[in-house]
Amino acid sequence: MSISARTRLPFEVWALVAGGFAVALGYGVVAPAIPQFALEFRVSNFAASAIVSAFALMRLVSAPLAGWVISRFGERATYTTGILIVAVSTGAAALATNYPQFLLLRGAGGIGSAMFSIAATALLAKVAPPEARGRVASLNAAGFLLGGLLGPVLGGLVAVFGLRAPFVFYFFTLIVAASVVAVALRGSHAAASPRSRRQAHRSGAARTRTNESSATELRATGPRATESGSTGSLDAERHAALPSPEPELSLRAAVRVPQFRSLLFSVFSFGWASFGVRVSLIPLLVAVTFDGDATAAAWVLAAYAAGNAMLIFPSGRWNDTVGRKPMLVIGMSVLALSYVAIAFAPNLWVLAAILLVSGAGSALANPGQQAVLADVLARRRGGQVVAAYSMASDLGGVLGPSLAGLVVDLAGFGPAFGLTAALLASGAIAWVVVKDSRSLATQ
Repeated sequence: MSISARTRLPFEVWALVAGGFAVALGYGVVAPAIPQFALEFRVSNFAASAIVSAFALMRLVSAPLAGWVISRFGERATYTTGILIVAVSTGAAALATNYPQFLLLRGAGGIGSAMFSIAATALLAKVAPPEARGRVASLNAAGFLLGGLLGPVLGGLVAVFGLRAPFVFYFFTLIVAASVVAVALRGSHAAASPRSRRQAHRSGAARTRTNESSATELRATGPRATESGSTGSLDAERHAALPSPEPELSLRAAVRVPQFRSLLFSVFSFGWASFGVRVSLIPLLVAVTFDGDATAAAWVLAAYAAGNAMLIFPSGRWNDTVGRKPMLVIGMSVLALSYVAIAFAPNLWVLAAILLVSGAGSALANPGQQAVLADVLARRRGGQVVAAYSMASDLGGVLGPSLAGLVVDLAGFGPAFGLTAALLASGAIAWVVVKDSRSLATQ
């Protein structure tokens, strides 16, 4: 058994994995209903799709704010507040009476989404043991993957009650996620605000000084010296064990780290492909080239999820044993080759097989990216660093569908998937030219 598998994970990890599963489950229920609900207001297809873009755009532009909030108020408060913003905006969206209301509420949800997702990423990076960072990343990804797979299935049942019902369901799953994480992290020193951590450290220091002073006086008075001295030593040991306020890694300092620069380009490429082009162009390819319907597109995309599920847990172990760099180079290369192959698929069965391989490549690369972020932070606070990481991924997810879609209009699907493959290949090269980030873990 590897060291990673033997390492006991902090309770914060399990709380955030549970919260992530609840969020992904609810989002999987509501996501298919969002554009359809927008069409109920008798708007164009472009306006309906703009609802999704508005959410992603607000996530992108509010990421620096989320980083500042984390640095000021801590991960627990930021996560809970962010998820409640999404919950309230989602519940209100179920009551929207016109398109502008719906657009505004989904945009507000994007702000909350940035807050809780960046807070979760920052806390996972902070508490993950150095020897199990890949395992933690794969657990977190698996929670979202499982929720994302079950959500659409459950969504079909919920949608029977009307297009507003999925929003109500998502509201309640978000409340559950916020409650679970808020209660579970109540005693977490790592998730507390910097002010609370400083106060706790000062209180511990004050108690230690008081007890040491008392012990010194009692030693001088006689027979109880040994007992008092032991008490003073015990308090000193307890204070020494109390985590001191963590230093903060600035974004400027992080950008000077070669592995972080490679990470930013890598997550941009990954976001472009996996969060953007895959979910936007694959259904179009199925419809235009293979005359398939929405069900056929769903099955093809399910093959990607299956490939991801097969390797997500082994990938975490391999990132902790073999290293981040090999997994990232292999994973990004597999993704690049799969996107080249997509354009040459002769039928839906071959396309599904290619997407299965693509999902496996995603599973190899994704945990390594989060593990690299944790290596760079090295248990330091870094709200703006995590925000930059999130922004790079979101920027790829926002630009990918629009720019690749433009290439499809101008030159066809082949060049669009070729452009995506070139970005992924460049991401692989970015990891080839730097050292494995595990060398940073002892900082």
